[in-house]
This record gives sequence, structure tokens and C-alpha cells, in this order.
Amino acid sequence: MEDTAIKFQGTAGKEPMPALRQRETEEGPFPYLYFPLLEHTGMVKHCFTTRMGGVSQGYFESLNLSFARGDQEEAVRENFRRVSLALGTDYGNFVFTDQTHTANVKRVDQTDAGKGITRKKDYSDIDGLITNEPGLVLSAFYADCVPLYFVDPIHRAIGLSHSGWRGTAGRMGRETLLAMKKEFQTEPKDVLCAIGPSICQGCYEVSEDVAAQFQREFPGHEEELLQNKGNGKYQLDLWRANEIVLLEAGVKGEHLAVTNICTCCNSKLLFSHRASHGKRGNLGAFLCLL
Repeated sequence: MEDTAIKFQGTAGKEPMPALRQRETEEGPFPYLYFPLLEHTGMVKHCFTTRMGGVSQGYFESLNLSFARGDQEEAVRENFRRVSLALGTDYGNFVFTDQTHTANVKRVDQTDAGKGITRKKDYSDIDGLITNEPGLVLSAFYADCVPLYFVDPIHRAIGLSHSGWRGTAGRMGRETLLAMKKEFQTEPKDVLCAIGPSICQGCYEVSEDVAAQFQREFPGHEEELLQNKGNGKYQLDLWRANEIVLLEAGVKGEHLAVTNICTCCNSKLLFSHRASHGKRGNLGAFLCLL
């Protein structure tokens, strides 16, 4: 059912995208965000978590999904268990990215199930995962960086990627699509994509060297991606940059859902590295082929 008590702030006066749903679990209501564009395929289950519905305390409150930031391990495991209940699966089916701000993508299968949560990962420097195996839950984590979802309904394949400014400058969206084409014969024109909640342009100040990278990588788009604030500071639009990457890679505009929910503007409801000055947990994006 749709939740009416929790209000996210969307940009430009628009309805928040993605939409909010609250699922009843044995522990009570569990709120999460989802994209109707992806759900309507009938071939995947997915979500983007909020700060709500978990057991962590302090500045990790309450649904922290990071084992590496100082939270109690048993609390994080309980949080993952609650996510798995909401998705109707077991967290032993999750497989994690390694997330080191690369544009590297890895194909995973059932032999990778549990890597990152029930057993150690045997790979590193992987910010994107792809699969064509049902039941495997691709999992990536965020606190201002950009989640990218990919669903190929023709070849029944999916992808999930983590794209911060380095990944965006490295065109992580394109690299994920190229990996899906290599492994599954995916054609970008067939893929449904979603750009998930992350930091908005108004909240994201970057230095001149970062701005210069985007000026080089996105010629002709400098004015829409970068607002010069003076003193070597710029406001960077990661949403639009990732949209450009996906469109130029061949994704159709009507097959692309772009968020307008900022993690920093909604830091009481979503974890934000900028808003918390680094004292925070992690949000999770999850995508599973049915």
C-alpha cells in the first residue's frame, strides 16, 4: 500500500520519483522506494531503502546497511533480514558490489550468492553487477552517489550500478550496458533504466578539477551540468549527467526514469554523506530477476 505519513521533498514541485510504498512484514511496516517503470515489467522485484524500518541506533538510525562504518554487526544483519523480508527472499541470495568508485562491472550467478553478507567477496573494485539468473539479488549501497538500475525485458537480464562523480565521469551507465551486451546480447534501445535517489545539483559542490573533468567528458553540456559559484567552486548535476550517459549509450528517453529525490535535502529520511559530514549509515539498492 502507498504510505501517506512520510513526505519526501522532490525538486521543482514535482511528485517525488521514485514512489514510496510501505510493506507489512512480521516486524510491522517497512517503507521503501520503487520505480513503477521497472515494476510494471512484471519480471523484477526491486527497491531503494530509506533510513526507516531498521534497528540501528544513534546516527545509524535506523536501517543502516553498512558493516564498515562502526555500527553493531548484529544490528546490520537484522536490517538486511528486514530488507529480505520486504523483497520476499533470503539475504543469502544477496550479492554485493565492492564499491571503490570505478566503472568496473562484473557478471554474477548463483555461485556468487551471499558474497558480501554470508561469505566474503572474492573480487574487488566492482561498482556494477549484472546477471540473467532469477533469484539472485543484486545489491549496491549509497549515501549521495547515484544508483543505476537496468532491466532488459528481451533477454531477461538485469544490472545494478553505483555511480559517484568518478563513476559518472567514467560513464558507468554506458559500461554497464556494454557489459550486458557482451554477456547477454542486450541492446540499449530495449533496456528500461532508472536513476535513483542521490544528491541534487543544489547540494553538490565540487572543486574546479572535478568540474574540469566533466567539461572534458560532456562537451556541449557544460552549462546544464555545472553552475559556477566562483572561487573555484561549482554545483554539479549528477542526475542530468547520468541521463546524458544513458541516452547517448542508446537508451530511449521513454525507457528512462530519473529521480527528483535528493538524499541531502531529505537527510532525515535518507542517509547523506554531505548532510551528516560523514556520520551516517548506508542506503541500499536491490534488484532481482523473477
